[in-house]
Amino acid sequence: METRNSAERKPHAVLIPYPVQGHINPLFKLAKLLHLRGFHITFVHTEYNHKRLIKSRGPNALDGLSDFHFETIPDGLPTTIDDVNVTQDIVSLCKTVRENLLTPFCDLLARLNNSATPVTCLVSDCGMTFTLQAAQELSLPIVMFPPASACCLLSGVRYRTRFDEGLIPLKDESYLTNEYLDTKVDTPGMKNSRLKDSPDFIRSTDPNYSMVEFFMEQVDNMHRASAIIINTFVELENDALNALSSIFPSLYPIGPFPSFLSQCPQNHLASLGSNLWKEDTGCLEWLESKKPKSVVYVSFGSVTVMSPEQLLEFAWGLANSKRPFLWIIRPDLVAGGSVVLSSEFVNETSDRGLIASWCPQEEVLNHSSIGLFLTHCGWNSVTESICAGVPMLCWPFFADQPTNCKLICNELGIGVEIDKNVKRKEVEKLVNELMVGDKGKKMRQEIMELKKKAEENTRLGGGSYMNLEKLIGEVLLKQN
Repeated sequence: METRNSAERKPHAVLIPYPVQGHINPLFKLAKLLHLRGFHITFVHTEYNHKRLIKSRGPNALDGLSDFHFETIPDGLPTTIDDVNVTQDIVSLCKTVRENLLTPFCDLLARLNNSATPVTCLVSDCGMTFTLQAAQELSLPIVMFPPASACCLLSGVRYRTRFDEGLIPLKDESYLTNEYLDTKVDTPGMKNSRLKDSPDFIRSTDPNYSMVEFFMEQVDNMHRASAIIINTFVELENDALNALSSIFPSLYPIGPFPSFLSQCPQNHLASLGSNLWKEDTGCLEWLESKKPKSVVYVSFGSVTVMSPEQLLEFAWGLANSKRPFLWIIRPDLVAGGSVVLSSEFVNETSDRGLIASWCPQEEVLNHSSIGLFLTHCGWNSVTESICAGVPMLCWPFFADQPTNCKLICNELGIGVEIDKNVKRKEVEKLVNELMVGDKGKKMRQEIMELKKKAEENTRLGGGSYMNLEKLIGEVLLKQN
């Protein structure tokens, strides 16, 4: 017979994201979902991001609850006081993840195992490649979470095939501009797939490019994980999910997370946030003064960097459209220096434009005044836009974003792509077309249907809801 203490002991999930904003946010939502289902949660930040969170959200930001708390590990990278509020270099992060994080993570798990609530399972961002070894050493079930679309994961699985076919690495730099990337490739589960639709790490001439190796290592690890979670749902990526299921039998699509949480009673978790930049909530008051579906929301995520020339083209395209806009401009958005917008632009748009450094994006997208999202196509932004029923104007920058853009524009019909070489006239034309034209009206209808499907999937008895229940019962509680 179980003792009273063991009968009452909660399952204890340790969750660790890859340490950048776009990876932290979805895993944090997943942590909330598990907590709402009775799990004791430990959420692991790097010391660098812990400092950023304290700076952005205040000294009590990570106090949490008795059964939802935060831990930190060092990331092994040098820092100065000047760069405490920027995203760290991605290549350097990948290197330090492989070389420096296993030991401090294992030390943390050992300490947690000596607490009143020992660790019972791990949920790891697939970019934290060392966690599989830690799970094996402690005989813990481990769930891998790629914070990307099913299409992106499917494209990444084919990297080795592209090597074997001789399609990558690129022969020389000219292959980036000579239409070579339009080469059709066979990707079961993705129609009319081209090289350019793969995550853009393959756009390299280096056969030993570390990012490609890092991505392939993640795929290898996923084959050995107890299960894989994807933040998507069947109606969004049916073909890709079917193809992935034949590769990864223990695949659980349980998205979209924003829809899941919006339908959960979660008042006790509402104060727990994960934004590394301080949110400007004043923009929500500004939106209150705008008409329904009248505002263009512009955000290029947490990593995108553009040239000063590209910034100006976007700026004047928005100005010339005459539409109200809310534009998120991070301090590090422009390569090589601070953002400078002319007094002429400021004067031209002062009555209808608002610029902020960061914002609570989900609240903004769900505001009745938002009519269009000009986005970089990061998967978090895509799922949040779908859950809000807002069509997209797409300017993919790197990583999985070209893959997501193809899904949005070519398969789902809920967005339009802007040319990489952005021009103000194109921005003006597309903004107006999607805000008030027939194309925009049709896209709004399509995305409202997807929003409805997302809600159905994450409601009691829906496909994603049932997959989460199966994941908990079949994997996360397996050894309890």
